[in-house]
Amino acid sequence: MGQITFLCVYLVLSLAQGEQINRFRRKIPDNILFGAGTSAYQIEGAWNIDGRTESVWDHMSHKKPCQIHNCDNGDIAADSYNNYERDVQMMKELGLDFYRFSISWSRVLPTNSPDDINEAGVAYYNKLINEMLKYNITPMVTIHHLDVPLQLDALGGWVNPNMVDWFVSYARVVYELFGDRVKTWFTINEPREYCTQQSSANKSGINEYLCARHMLLGHAKAYYVYQNEFKAKYGGKVGIVLNSVWYEPESEKDAEAAEVKLQFELGQYAHPIFSKSGDWPPVIKDRIAAKSAAQGFSESRLPEFTPEEVELIRGSSDFFGLNHYTTDLVYRNNSVNGLYPSPSYQDDVNVITYQPETWEKTIAPWHKVVPWGFYKLLNKIREDYGNPPLYVTENGCPTGPGLFDTQRIFFYRKYLNAMLDSIDEGSDVRVYTAWSLMDNFEWIMGYQDKFGLYEVDFNSPTRTRTPRASVFYYKKVIKTRKV
Repeated sequence: MGQITFLCVYLVLSLAQGEQINRFRRKIPDNILFGAGTSAYQIEGAWNIDGRTESVWDHMSHKKPCQIHNCDNGDIAADSYNNYERDVQMMKELGLDFYRFSISWSRVLPTNSPDDINEAGVAYYNKLINEMLKYNITPMVTIHHLDVPLQLDALGGWVNPNMVDWFVSYARVVYELFGDRVKTWFTINEPREYCTQQSSANKSGINEYLCARHMLLGHAKAYYVYQNEFKAKYGGKVGIVLNSVWYEPESEKDAEAAEVKLQFELGQYAHPIFSKSGDWPPVIKDRIAAKSAAQGFSESRLPEFTPEEVELIRGSSDFFGLNHYTTDLVYRNNSVNGLYPSPSYQDDVNVITYQPETWEKTIAPWHKVVPWGFYKLLNKIREDYGNPPLYVTENGCPTGPGLFDTQRIFFYRKYLNAMLDSIDEGSDVRVYTAWSLMDNFEWIMGYQDKFGLYEVDFNSPTRTRTPRASVFYYKKVIKTRKV
């Protein structure tokens, strides 16, 4: 099957571009590591097995299943809980330098007490990590990837200030359990997405910012737990993962609107950590203060950081973790006024985004192939935040079912070239992560969108994995270190 697939994709690329797949011409810097990623709820399954308790996603997919496409859930998913050896074989087949995965909070701490560690859950992660290390595949671990334990979500999740200490206690546990073998940690994946899209707390233009404040503090405190208690012993690195679309102004007059949108999405979390001044981005502080006053609030809806908190958060990351998938155009004119509820997060931003029909489409309505947006985003991070070491922690393309995913191959080729263009101009990119190793539960879209290098047969009791054509392309890139 593998040789046939490779020959087919060889012919497809030869016909499509008039050049052969083995003409890899552009050299990749030697220091860049290549890997693939997944997250716990999206692949593990075993949702109520061996002591694991419910996460917010378990609860939502059971209580209101048809909020998710096709009424799907992650009860079994790719069943990686029982297929971890095959998963590692896939990593080995690809020649990955590393694999990024997350730990299920409710699998390790089913009652949220650091004194009540679930040994069966720990055993699963130990087996996965040790199997990877047998083949010199480096584990890179996300501590919290959207799957808040249900019992904590019921208490408000990250809107509750106590969540900071609960998260720090959990982080300390996983550092202690796995820190002897895991040297790269991501504290929180996509905090903005949780705060603005997933949090069960009522969104009012207030709770989104409380959530953001607590997530930043939780990240920073977990960072310093590692620095103070584990760094000397294990020598690892800790950072955060932020997601961002690139926002391109529709015209020159929309440059300010695009910058505001980018600051609310990326800067809200990046500026407090990576800027020299720390704190919220000035444009966010100014806009929310002005709107709050106009709405009759006695003070800004954006909660302040104390000077001590600003100092705690600033610099609390050894690298900049970036998830990126696509680009939007942005504009603001009179048509946006009154479009969003007031007060609200959307009204605070007060712009309109869209993607032109002329841009290359994929199966997902929100996703277009726009490699120049990736290039501009990498440059923006370099210019605004002092060129931090940058880890591309997710980048990928959704397709439909089937093994001949030529669009994904072209996507990776274009985006890797865009990344190399930015590196040539000085960006310090050190890690590239393909999303995802295999097909998985893609949150609200269930199993419709296929991001996997490996196809998963979700109708098979064993969740059979089969390499797609993109496996052979990505493998060749990693082996030859050329695009």
